[in-house]
Amino acid sequence: MADSRTNSAAGPPPAFGADLHLELRGPGLRVGLTDALREAVRTGRLAPGVRLPPSRSLAADLGVSRTTVVDAYADLVAEGWLTAQQGSGTRVAIRVEPHRAAPAAPRARPDEHRPRYGLLTGAPDLANFPRTQWLTAARRALTAAPHDAFGYGDAHGRMELRTALADYLARARGVYAGPERIVICSGFHHGLALMAWALRVRQVRAVAVEAYGLDLYRDLLRNAGLHTPPLYVDEHGARIDDLARLHGVGAVLLTPAHQYPTGVALCPERRTAAVEWACATGGLILEDDYDGEFRYDRQPVGALQGLDPERVVYFGSVSKSLAPGVRLGWIVLPEELVSEIVTAKGHGDYMTSALEQLTLAEFIASGAYGRHVRSMRLRYQRRRDELVTALRQRAPGIRVAGMAAGLQAVLELPRGTESSVVQAAARQGLAVRGLTQFGYEVAGYGWQFPERDALVVNYAAPSDSAWAGALDALCRVMP
Repeated sequence: MADSRTNSAAGPPPAFGADLHLELRGPGLRVGLTDALREAVRTGRLAPGVRLPPSRSLAADLGVSRTTVVDAYADLVAEGWLTAQQGSGTRVAIRVEPHRAAPAAPRARPDEHRPRYGLLTGAPDLANFPRTQWLTAARRALTAAPHDAFGYGDAHGRMELRTALADYLARARGVYAGPERIVICSGFHHGLALMAWALRVRQVRAVAVEAYGLDLYRDLLRNAGLHTPPLYVDEHGARIDDLARLHGVGAVLLTPAHQYPTGVALCPERRTAAVEWACATGGLILEDDYDGEFRYDRQPVGALQGLDPERVVYFGSVSKSLAPGVRLGWIVLPEELVSEIVTAKGHGDYMTSALEQLTLAEFIASGAYGRHVRSMRLRYQRRRDELVTALRQRAPGIRVAGMAAGLQAVLELPRGTESSVVQAAARQGLAVRGLTQFGYEVAGYGWQFPERDALVVNYAAPSDSAWAGALDALCRVMP
């Protein structure tokens, strides 16, 4: 019934160094213990090869005599559930499972194509996450961490990270950011949810959004009970003048450094107009600076927040500069909003991992973060240039836009071809999205979307090994 052979390739079987929970039932202690152990093995709670506690230890834990445990072990050895060898203790027997035929793989449909390559927006090159440098920072941070870092912490976030961010953001993005204005969150989605809660408490009815963007964030605002009237986006960014004709708007969500996903920067006149609107109406500008560190052809466009720190709420994260999985972001707030956002955070996701915060603080303070950003900026610029060169050679009729910064570019297509190109890409094993999938049109706002067909291509996401194939597949489907 049992096979006592061990699998040397699998390494030594695990030993029990923790408590073993058993419920003794039955007419006597010996029978109850035997039944409980047998059930634990049968159900897999005790895995094959696991060494059971010594009889003396288990007897003490269960409050029974050692003889009872010895007898129960002996019964189960005789039945083949356990094995006992001199010097190796008592172990769960490695049982030979009956052979089962593998389930037949589902037959793929002829038109079913799984993507081999992905050019979808939203992620950086995850293969180049700085594992070694991050581990070094984590070790230093953990070694130096004060005892209170392992407690419940402060909803503001660790002061070490807020101090490091205040210095970095002022230097790299032109943000007015004292540590006392910064609240740490788990990313932009979390930060926007906190802001939506605070806006509702302030009786704000509507937040204007750019007409191109992620429906995820529009849905988040609507689910918080806020209306989301759209602002038309043209070659100069969001049309700020349209705010004057929107009623009940208490805030506007913008991506001024690099509009998502069209890639245009909000022009200086409209940046000024946005701040003037906020000052005149008492409204707030919610600035999503999702990839402001990646600009290639000229100096980065500074954060809008620097124009008026009391009317602009600045959001940042490491989702594009490092990786979304790090789950760290920040909100730089007007002074009057800090306590409201901290209160909102206390109602939900109160804590952000203190150890990850300390690691990022060390990563920034040591200069490793800046070096990584500069390295990835060069890498993404090379990718962008390779994309432009390939399209110029193989699809000269395609105009590439929105490529001065960020991780994605917009490929303008002939009118009426967007859907067919996306479908052709899928047949080539290439996942890519059309620009219309980012559009948000609501009737009754006095304008209509122009007929614009385009692809939004994330040239940063593929690994080095996948990039050439993804680029080739993209060029093949260009009209």
